[in-house]
Amino acid sequence: MTTTTMPRWSAAISILAAIAMPDGGDAFVQPRRQYAQTSLHMASPSIGVFFGTSTGSTEDAAHLISAEFGDLASDPIDIDEVQGSVAAEFGKFDALVVGTPTWNTGADEERSGTGWDEVYYSEMQELKIAGKKVAVFGLGDSVSYAENYGDATGELHDVFEGLGCKLMGYTSQEGYEHEASKAIRGDLFCGLLLDAVNFEEMTEDRVKNWVANLLAEGILESSGDAAAPAAAAPSPQVDEAASVVFEDNVLAEEIIAEVKKTRTGYVAHYNSRTDKTMWISTDGTSSYVTAGSPGYE
Repeated sequence: MTTTTMPRWSAAISILAAIAMPDGGDAFVQPRRQYAQTSLHMASPSIGVFFGTSTGSTEDAAHLISAEFGDLASDPIDIDEVQGSVAAEFGKFDALVVGTPTWNTGADEERSGTGWDEVYYSEMQELKIAGKKVAVFGLGDSVSYAENYGDATGELHDVFEGLGCKLMGYTSQEGYEHEASKAIRGDLFCGLLLDAVNFEEMTEDRVKNWVANLLAEGILESSGDAAAPAAAAPSPQVDEAASVVFEDNVLAEEIIAEVKKTRTGYVAHYNSRTDKTMWISTDGTSSYVTAGSPGYE
């Protein structure tokens, strides 16, 4: 009898830490949860978490995101509560994570059905926040509204981009059931898209993955930091702290070599400031980090 042995890299990929990346939506009216201010955060956190909501689903997601950042982020702040003082509130933080549901599906403007619509083209147009790092997240129903999934997230992204902010936290479309979305930029979603209607069980893990990616992208690094001097990129070396799998450096290099050869399976996101590469699977189920550039362009 002939026995077929899987390549070591293939077996290893199957046991990489799975980090699911879910969907969600503000679609059905339910009683909103009551949240108390927590003691998890520092007096002066670096990241401000802001949200708009109608039913509470986006607020729930904001609390998950805030908790995942820990004391780096503020408790979630409802945009309804800061109308008239948006400039002052945004100014308290080095970076912003902002979220919205989608209600006015297919509309050209004011798609959120929340307080964001009240400030987008009035108060926010007076903001002087060019260069501030911003990541957006949004909720929608990817099954019932497959042709307009998370449309309002795209508008939220575009308003901040129009103010000169540095947008980050783009995510893969793989693993979703949508047909179209105004939140797509190139081949990626312009932020974290969630679906609390059809895939609520995936939300927590997807939030964890997204926050880890934002940290790897450098959301906490000052926009004024000088870029590191350019140098010839060496072959990637394994960051041993990235995963227990990579205690075996030879095995890790085999994995990287296979990814580079096939150029499928994982997409590389290189951070020139930290000189690290985040590899994210195209199906959004796993990721790992290596030191250095990806090694191919």
